[in-house]
Amino acid sequence: MNTITAALGTDRARRPRAALTVLLAAAAAVGAPFYFAPFQVFQLTMVLLYAVALAGLNLLVGFGGQISLGHGAFFAAGAYTAAVMLDRYDTGHLATLPAAAAGCFLLGLGFGVPALRLRGLYLALVTLSFAVFLPPLLKRLEPVTGGSMGLTVDKLQPPAWSGLAEDQWTYFVVLAVTVVALLLARNLLRSRVGRALLAVRDNESAAEVMGVRLSLHKTLAFAWSAMFAGVAGCLYTWVIGFVSPDSFSFVLSITLLAGLVVGGLASLYGPLLGAAFVMYVPSVSQDVSEAAPGVVFGLLIITVMFVAPTGLAGLPGRVLGAVSRRLPRTTAALDRTPEADSVPETDSVPEADSVPEAEPKSPAGSRPATTLTPADPAVVDAEPVGAPPRTEKE
Repeated sequence: MNTITAALGTDRARRPRAALTVLLAAAAAVGAPFYFAPFQVFQLTMVLLYAVALAGLNLLVGFGGQISLGHGAFFAAGAYTAAVMLDRYDTGHLATLPAAAAGCFLLGLGFGVPALRLRGLYLALVTLSFAVFLPPLLKRLEPVTGGSMGLTVDKLQPPAWSGLAEDQWTYFVVLAVTVVALLLARNLLRSRVGRALLAVRDNESAAEVMGVRLSLHKTLAFAWSAMFAGVAGCLYTWVIGFVSPDSFSFVLSITLLAGLVVGGLASLYGPLLGAAFVMYVPSVSQDVSEAAPGVVFGLLIITVMFVAPTGLAGLPGRVLGAVSRRLPRTTAALDRTPEADSVPETDSVPEADSVPEAEPKSPAGSRPATTLTPADPAVVDAEPVGAPPRTEKE
């Protein structure tokens, strides 16, 4: 009972802090476009849409235990779906979002079926091949995709009643879609599908014995992951207003996977941190060394992995754990009194057992007094004081 009460008390103590954190994050997110310059608002918008893509990849890799090096291909499919609908059919921007999500969900569902019998490096190689051959395919389909020249579409335009600039309105729209996507991923992980994915990741044999259908959940993991990537690609088209095959090379897939690992696998906050890493670190690398930005980018990844092996999301836990391990030692050192530290330790103090006991003093010139016990024969034969003298018969 005490354990349950302590757990409930801990949960109740955490709820106000979690609510306060959410309110502060919401206030910062809403006020950011009014504080930063337009280019910085554009960078924040890109961070948000990359977070949607990494949230889908996290479902497949972090919680599903599978490897995908072709996530950039699903990203490109969603981007081209939105661009073709806007350019060829003149549809509204919001109408392209469900179309890109549904199309990429079906694409991931179909791609997940042949990948059921593969795992590890073999699955990674197959997904990488998908990311490699898609850009040349887009160049071949010139009547639809515009070939190597790509497609230019209109960006999101703010309504007159909003009073916002173009970059601010785009930021708020992408922010709303990102919040919905992250909440959907969170609820999905807490459902039966999410628990089944965790069981498959930890032990496939045990999960199958417990009744989990491996083929169904592995395929669904690919489908959900592709759907999130398609939504992110659609947002990319809204923000950039231009798509081309060269923008979605296989390097994008590797960068997304590196961003997820750096942010933190199987973490709800890892996609946001990884998206910031994907967006800002390449630009920092370009500023540090214009000749070899890739070298700086690689060194930064190595440094982050050395400092935080579990990703940036697990770094606060590691720091708090190290502090808590050192805290008892510091407390014990402070509890020692200065008097105890100032007493010198010497070997000349005799032990208590070795000190002889002093004999009781007797009057001068008399024999030392002896203590008689009842078991002593002298006590038994002794006559009481004032008793008559014994006779021979006695």
